[in-house]
Amino acid sequence: MRLRFSIFACIALCTSISANDSVELDKVSVTATKVERVTKEVSQSIAVVDKKEIENKNIVTISEALNTTPGVNIESSTNSSSPRLIIRGAGLKARYGVREIMVVKDGVPMTDPDSFTRFDFIDMQDVESIEVQKGPGSIHAVNSTGGVIQLITKSVFDDSENRVKFGVGKYGSNQANFRFTKAFDDSNYISINASSTKNDNDWRKNNDLDTKQISLKYGHIFEDEATFESELSYTESNMQLPASMNEVEYEEFKKTGKQEDTSSPWQHSARDSKILFFNAKYEKEVGNITYRPRIYFNTWEHFHPVTAMINDSNNNKVFGTDLELNYAHKLFANDAILVAGVTAKQDRTRDSKKYAYKDFNIVGMGRFNISETLSEKKGDLANVEDSTATLYGFYLQESFKPLEKTLVDLSLRVDRVKFDVDGNEILEYNWSGFGGQTYKTGDGRYSINEAYTLVSPKIGVSYALSDSTNIYASVASANQAPTDNELKTNRVEDKGTLDKTQSINYEIGLKTRTKDFSYDLAIFQNDVKDEITATKEGWTTFYQNAGKTQKRGLEFSGQYNLNKNLSLGASYTYSNFKFKEFKEDGTFNRSGNYLPYIPKHQYAIFANFNYDRFKSRVQTRSWGSYYMDNANSEKHSGYEFVTDVMVGYEYKNHNLQLNINNVFDKHYAMSAQKDLDGDYTYKAAAPRTVMFTYSYKF
Repeated sequence: MRLRFSIFACIALCTSISANDSVELDKVSVTATKVERVTKEVSQSIAVVDKKEIENKNIVTISEALNTTPGVNIESSTNSSSPRLIIRGAGLKARYGVREIMVVKDGVPMTDPDSFTRFDFIDMQDVESIEVQKGPGSIHAVNSTGGVIQLITKSVFDDSENRVKFGVGKYGSNQANFRFTKAFDDSNYISINASSTKNDNDWRKNNDLDTKQISLKYGHIFEDEATFESELSYTESNMQLPASMNEVEYEEFKKTGKQEDTSSPWQHSARDSKILFFNAKYEKEVGNITYRPRIYFNTWEHFHPVTAMINDSNNNKVFGTDLELNYAHKLFANDAILVAGVTAKQDRTRDSKKYAYKDFNIVGMGRFNISETLSEKKGDLANVEDSTATLYGFYLQESFKPLEKTLVDLSLRVDRVKFDVDGNEILEYNWSGFGGQTYKTGDGRYSINEAYTLVSPKIGVSYALSDSTNIYASVASANQAPTDNELKTNRVEDKGTLDKTQSINYEIGLKTRTKDFSYDLAIFQNDVKDEITATKEGWTTFYQNAGKTQKRGLEFSGQYNLNKNLSLGASYTYSNFKFKEFKEDGTFNRSGNYLPYIPKHQYAIFANFNYDRFKSRVQTRSWGSYYMDNANSEKHSGYEFVTDVMVGYEYKNHNLQLNINNVFDKHYAMSAQKDLDGDYTYKAAAPRTVMFTYSYKF
């Protein structure tokens, strides 16, 4: 650790000496402090994926947007909008979806009170920029220790983004997008955005994707310059979830690039969703105070066949509000700003049902084991449940300059989350195998009532070494409550209760912005108490608290403009994440072991070349080896130099673009696991994909 800090000090000194007077305009962040601020002055590691990068990568999923961001581990086993997303180790426990990370769209939280986020109803074609704030302590973050992802969509007041876009590609893929904004007068604006994505993904069985999304935005500017914005959107997403592979099947995939039938009994997993979403926000400045209240609502339903059960839930509603104000004032004779607010959100699910599979094959004599599902048709009713997750809290942040070159952020967020679950388990799946691995009588009625208080303070200091370089330090903390699903799973598996997680993050960093180059360097240590970990045993997963976990890391990203046509960039992540105290399943001592799945080394290199109307980009990324289990009994090799290429041509309002991902057609696993029984599972990453798009701006 001493060597890394010496390198850090050397870079700080050299940068301070060599900084020139011409400073590049920095990217602006609205995530870190809830007020606009250039990223150089943010006292925390933050990454911004801007409009140009989104267009060049032809991004339609969050995985494509963040797969070269340091400190972020993101891959999609379905080549769709359902990623596995981890920031500095947070989110590792999730079996599906995204946990422990707050996702916000235009200031509206997309994450449920139990920290679960679905990306299937976020239209990436409408996203203009993406901000990633890493680690705990954000006043945006509710029940999230990993950080915040803010999606900033195209403004209803901006008619420069009107376009039609069409794309066709390999494996039966196609996409379309239409956006139109109109100002009826100086006060009233409206925009329509509609997108469609289809992907047969026929290199693998049961991997079709078909989504349709439409949103209507309305904006109004009042005579006193106050603004009102609202959005109504509808999404219909049908997504098949392919089965994982065993060792033999994975070796065959590496040879052929195709995944046919696997040994998994659950061949018909899917998630078909319909979501209606509404949000409205108002902003008005009165003297030194700016008021920013917002409300939001969504109702959703899904049909979700998974391992052993078919989930059918069509009465789900989410209500929420966030009442924020900003108070501009003076402190230490310098400008200061206080951000304060209260928030409340409730997620209600009524009459949610689970069914046994109706059609399946069985094997065995006397003991009948399900060997393969034949369809996703519903069989006997297995479970009925009502649940309510309620969250409410407040936040405060004071940002001020005690000295001309020093910027201080002091913040506190306090939330209360409560889970109320009542259900009736009629049938359950017999995982033990005693009497056959099939359905049996369930445990009957059950009830879960748990509540947690979550406290998240932070202090951050940024100091300007020169006009181009800032050094910063921060200490931040947050709690992570277990999810209602984790509580239910442990009840079924008789694995005991779960405590909330306590995460404390210490971080220092450097940020430089000049006309020719920019870079971000961060070194952190995150001490976690009672981290909630997932343990896989056969087809089941249960959860427990690890006593102590320590996560140390270094993150670097930089870009150098050789001239006006060519720029080069790179990112690197070093992760040293260990269990300090952990007995898995109460028996196996894992203290001193590394966390699974997280590689020690992860890096990416990219180059952009633009000349006249021609544009191009090439990037390559590598994911080092990692342990496949908590026991650290075996390593998976990861992957090296998975390369994506873009070439395009722009003429007036026309844009032609070719994107080739995984251009060398590497066949690798996006994740590899080994369970307590010694069984291996692999999830395939997509082979080479090609997409040709045409867009016209009007």
